[in-house]
Amino acid sequence: MDNGYGVFLGLDVGKSEHHAVGLDPAGKRLHDAPLPNSEPKLRAMFAKLAVHGPVLVVVDQPATIGALPVAVARACGHEVAYLPGLAMRRIADLYPGNAKTDARDAYIIADAARTLPHALRRVDVGDEALAELDVLIGYDDDLTAEATRLSNRIRGLLTGLHPALERVLGPKVTHLAVLEILSRCGGPIGIRKAGRRKLTSIATKHAPRMGAKLVENLLAALDEQTVVVPGTAAADTVLPRLAESLKTVLAQRKTVATEVEEILDAHPLARVLTSMPGIGVRTAARILLEIGDGSAFASSGHLAAYAGIAPVTHRSGSSIRGEHPARTGNRKLKRAFFLAAFAALSDPTSRAYYDRKRAEGKKHNAALICLARRRCDVLFAMLRNKTFYQHPAPHTA
Repeated sequence: MDNGYGVFLGLDVGKSEHHAVGLDPAGKRLHDAPLPNSEPKLRAMFAKLAVHGPVLVVVDQPATIGALPVAVARACGHEVAYLPGLAMRRIADLYPGNAKTDARDAYIIADAARTLPHALRRVDVGDEALAELDVLIGYDDDLTAEATRLSNRIRGLLTGLHPALERVLGPKVTHLAVLEILSRCGGPIGIRKAGRRKLTSIATKHAPRMGAKLVENLLAALDEQTVVVPGTAAADTVLPRLAESLKTVLAQRKTVATEVEEILDAHPLARVLTSMPGIGVRTAARILLEIGDGSAFASSGHLAAYAGIAPVTHRSGSSIRGEHPARTGNRKLKRAFFLAAFAALSDPTSRAYYDRKRAEGKKHNAALICLARRRCDVLFAMLRNKTFYQHPAPHTA
């Protein structure tokens, strides 16, 4: 961050009211008062402080309740930055007192902006496409959590009432053929009453290749258990509702994925990201939301540390030493890198590196973190140079 500012304005944002503290470069308070969350009041305060020089506005939440102050500040021509929550909590320990008030938090944010500019993060709000992606991806995250909850509920019911049936349907519970069988037939009693002909008609319509085999496995599983567990009749009424709800959620996820892909097609960096093996539409959107074009990071090492995939060295004299995965970092970005590395195992280059780490004695997750760290270097170079992924040329023997 540039230190040529006349005012460092810290905003502890709230739902209906913020608290604003403005400091000059010497640390003198220029403003310290509550601030209503309305555009006229925000503009009036920014105009009042602008007479002292360029204003740097720093918030503790750039989205949701902090979205309006960020947008108004940018509209007024002021630069905006973000102080992450973890950095905020650690910096707060350096100040005297244990009170937790909005005024104290706003002062700490402003003073951190003045004295610790390296702790700040840039707020990318000028890209309308990224703003739309943020809304859609947030909604998709909610749908993902709901789909997981419904899937677990269905599998839990089947496990308690008919374990053999769950072993057949559980791993494919999100497949449309399985959901149709559950929604139209219900639980173990309804599936047994439906018979082979009806089950085959449903399964082959939505799964032409595996439909017949699915029905065979289904009927074989039903024959394994002759005892009716209490609650089976009620499950025949509940499972169709759960299956219908899951079908609706999955259909909404498919619609959101289409909308996300349409927005990504217009973004210049989307094709750069998706050219890398393992990075799909949702992963590319998440990476763009978290790091933008990557210009805020000096090197790939800084990006890896921010994502929490860089190893952390623990050493105390000669008795304790070693490197361990970081427990901090941007969790959403770390998950995106981890899932992309897992999806890239079908790529020969990524698979060879993963196998080499497994041969060194690393477990599955540790090897994937190593692969994600290696891919981070490549991804950073792709974003910096705006070039597509290139598969390494084979070495001659």
